[in-house]
Amino acid sequence: MKERRKTRRIRVGGVPVGGGAPVSVQSMTSTDTRDARATLAQIRSLAKAGCEIVRVAVPDEAAVAAFGRIRAGSPIPVIADIHFDHRLAIACADAGAAALRINPGNIGGEKRTIEVLRAARANGIPVRIGVNSGSVERDLLARYGGPTAEALVASAARYVRICEKARFRALKFSLKASGVATTIDAYRLFSRRFDYPLHVGVTEAGTAFSGTVKSAVGIGTLLAEGIGDSIRVSLTGPPEEEVRVGWEILKSLGLRSRGPEFVSCPTCGRAAIDVAAIAAEVERRLSSLRAPLKVAVMGCAVNGPGEAREADVGVAGGKGEGVIFLKGEVVRKVKEKDIVAEVVRMARRLAGRQRSAT
Repeated sequence: MKERRKTRRIRVGGVPVGGGAPVSVQSMTSTDTRDARATLAQIRSLAKAGCEIVRVAVPDEAAVAAFGRIRAGSPIPVIADIHFDHRLAIACADAGAAALRINPGNIGGEKRTIEVLRAARANGIPVRIGVNSGSVERDLLARYGGPTAEALVASAARYVRICEKARFRALKFSLKASGVATTIDAYRLFSRRFDYPLHVGVTEAGTAFSGTVKSAVGIGTLLAEGIGDSIRVSLTGPPEEEVRVGWEILKSLGLRSRGPEFVSCPTCGRAAIDVAAIAAEVERRLSSLRAPLKVAVMGCAVNGPGEAREADVGVAGGKGEGVIFLKGEVVRKVKEKDIVAEVVRMARRLAGRQRSAT
């Protein structure tokens, strides 16, 4: 792991971004923003899953009208996501957005961008310049032969100049492509030239399976190189899953801790218990736990006792039974049918002790 890249700090509502602040986890609602009740319900669900900043699409004036109610009722900062019509961004800034996200490829050039920056400055909020491979400006596509990493950086650099000319520096940038290699190269190139905080993700990554893999590789690579101040995992599916994957990426790199870290063996012919079913059920039942525990479900005597002993709560499987470990010590042996309940009970009890200690 490389040292975190030093960036400027901004604040999105009460969440610090950049300047050494913890990498924050974002997501985006999939509801119709014009339906304030449904959007707020999803935001609350996202916040419960660990989302720290949420973005909502604002496609028209009806969505702007609902945005104020959404912002007022949200438990986490709300970013207004604007494309095509800069007036919507101005209206959302005035309606209390924690930040604005605009796309250089469709916001309408320098004049309209400066109008958005003026509204952001008047309301004391930052702006994310979100460059996407699918909407890079035509002249840059022609110059670089397509939406290459260099084209993405050129688009972002163009807006750095526009914003700095307007003396507006409360900025965050993203340079996302659907290809992992292009995304990584674009962020690397930008980070060598500028010290603005970066929102990292692989855009339109795909379904829960393929999107998780691409996001883990792309986001994980950049974070391991010290690049990235906030992240969003883009998946086709429930946005709560984006949050869960985002946290797992951060936990795997030791950058954040929230909820249990699960360890389980891949199973083999030596396993004498149904490791897959037990591990899946333990993870499901403990998914809402916030305590940073390590929980291990192992299937045989080769690595099982060692991994279980290293966990806060662990089980090493035997023939139709499991030996339960708590903080490295064997506490009991239970039948296979009782393993899930016993591991979950001990994990929750240990989490309760941690809460009491704090």
